[in-house]
Amino acid sequence: MKTTFIAIVTFITLVAYLIPTFAFAQTEKEDDKDAIISYGKPYFFRPYDKRGLHMFETTKEDQYKPYNGMRLNIGAGFTQQLQTIKQENPGALNNELIGAGSNKLFPLQSGFMTAQANLYIDVQLADGIQLNLSNYLSSRHHNEFWVKGGYIQFDKLPFDGDFWDQLMEIATIKVGHMEINYGDAHFRRPDGGQTLYSPFMEGNIMDAFATEIGGEIYLKKNGFFGMLGLTNGMIKGYVDSTYATDMDDNTKRRPSIYLKGGVDKQMNEDIRVRLTGSFYHNSGTAGSGLTLYSGDRTGSNYQNVMEQYYTAAGVAKAYTAMQASGRFNPGFTAKLDAFMINGFTKVKGFEFFGTYEYAKGRNRNEAENRVANQYAIEGIYRFGKNENLYGGLRYNAVTAELTNYTEKVKVNRFAVAAGWFLTKNVLLKGEYVNQQYNDFPNTDYRHNGKFNGLVIEAVVGF
Repeated sequence: MKTTFIAIVTFITLVAYLIPTFAFAQTEKEDDKDAIISYGKPYFFRPYDKRGLHMFETTKEDQYKPYNGMRLNIGAGFTQQLQTIKQENPGALNNELIGAGSNKLFPLQSGFMTAQANLYIDVQLADGIQLNLSNYLSSRHHNEFWVKGGYIQFDKLPFDGDFWDQLMEIATIKVGHMEINYGDAHFRRPDGGQTLYSPFMEGNIMDAFATEIGGEIYLKKNGFFGMLGLTNGMIKGYVDSTYATDMDDNTKRRPSIYLKGGVDKQMNEDIRVRLTGSFYHNSGTAGSGLTLYSGDRTGSNYQNVMEQYYTAAGVAKAYTAMQASGRFNPGFTAKLDAFMINGFTKVKGFEFFGTYEYAKGRNRNEAENRVANQYAIEGIYRFGKNENLYGGLRYNAVTAELTNYTEKVKVNRFAVAAGWFLTKNVLLKGEYVNQQYNDFPNTDYRHNGKFNGLVIEAVVGF
């Protein structure tokens, strides 16, 4: 890992020093525009600073801008956090036991979380063709440098003919190992060190976020759009054989198919309305399993809250094994159908974002499907010069069926947040959160669980 990190840092250093020299060395008589590389924002791109707020899919607005050669953009997201949270699970069996069989929670005290950092490299390779490479420099689950994924996006194709020109006026194609576009909530959630897009500390309790290998095709016109996606359904690529279980004789890894459609309209200068629906389907996959609700490998921004302190073997858990603090994973790893509806409205400084989600599936050791439901409501008011200040409220609730447990469990979260954009690149935000766990069996460490407290973040994005 250290060798990989040194190699990447060396590459970035060379890029930083050699590209300007190379670019300015070109003459005005240069005929090949692709030989000229310059710094700057590529077209069809979501900025990593405040300009990226309220952006979802990229648009076709840059379709007719002149192409002036290759462009390189290096971006980053940095987040430093201070947490003071209390927690409890009264009535859970063995909640004071030390060692094997313990339901004791991780002991918390106030303090700083290790800073998280992301690195982004975006390149406009040719007219209407962009490349993205996303990297995690430091995160809760991995403290070392590693790659999130990357993709190539086509908003134009290098083919001659009116048919291709007219098609690409409304079409976008993405191919790679990338963050899949299921639902709208993933556009507003924190992602490792890049937390500037999120007005709150965390995304949804049931966090539908994954990087999978595949492709997406979009059609966009007059504010309406539709998307068809096909992926392998897992974080990684696998070519090894799989095995059957007593409950599931499937030994194949089937692809995931997902759809999205909706409308996004700027009604006038002050009002914007967006409504979308998404569907994700996998009829059954073996081996390492589906990762839609466990695909975030960076970690939650609530550190070590409501985490079982000891493993089944009685060993204290490693910090990196507690990266999903405060989230709920329904465990649909073998078969899954999920549907999400999102609504977004912005009226001057007032902003509303809502989520409803229904998911049904099972793991490889279950014969019957289980169901999980989620809804979330956010209300934000942005004010001040250029809306650099904001305050907001959020309520999020999940109801789900657990494996081998007949009663439905419930998790709900209430949060109050405020933020201040000192510049378009620098954000200071704070949140008070109260989260409760209801109807879990007393053998579960989450029985009567609760945590509440304050989290403050300093964020840089560019």
